[in-house]
Amino acid sequence: MIRPQEIGYSDELLADGSVHRRYEDGREEWRHRERSHRHLVRWHDNRNASGTDELLGDRIIKRTLADGTVTYARDIGYGRTLWGRGETVMVNRTSFGGRTGAMLAGLGVAGLAITAAQLPPLSMSPQEEEALRQQQAQSQSSSGDSGGDAGGGGSGDLGDGGSHDWDAGWNDGEDAWSDDDFG
Repeated sequence: MIRPQEIGYSDELLADGSVHRRYEDGREEWRHRERSHRHLVRWHDNRNASGTDELLGDRIIKRTLADGTVTYARDIGYGRTLWGRGETVMVNRTSFGGRTGAMLAGLGVAGLAITAAQLPPLSMSPQEEEALRQQQAQSQSSSGDSGGDAGGGGSGDLGDGGSHDWDAGWNDGEDAWSDDDFG
């Protein structure tokens, strides 16, 4: 079982439809969804870093920094996103799922333990990334792309295990936001 450093964050919806994310370690990010690509979020932070976060599929998030450096993360449910080789888990304190996950972890629920199987990949080929994008697109179309529950326009709660959980609550064309966007 892996014991990563936990860093919580909370999100605030801004008037322009973007999100101001505040991390408990003092970092802040300003995030906005790309209109032309609903699974891509552009961000910049208070430490002069910037880049994009892209949901590839299978709960894998690809973070590309402005200098071209790529890292991967995996949404592991209950508002938690595991980065790198398990050294850091980001916890969404804004979402219902994140608050529920924190409460369950506090009670010692073993199901919230982080295992090696949950680790994100260290690297991926362009073909592997494209296969996950296709999987994500197929999952979205098979679910009717309703923008409904679990982050797909709704709660952002990743606890239900649905395949469209990482849609982040922003609806196409409206820039609506609920409470999670590629943690």
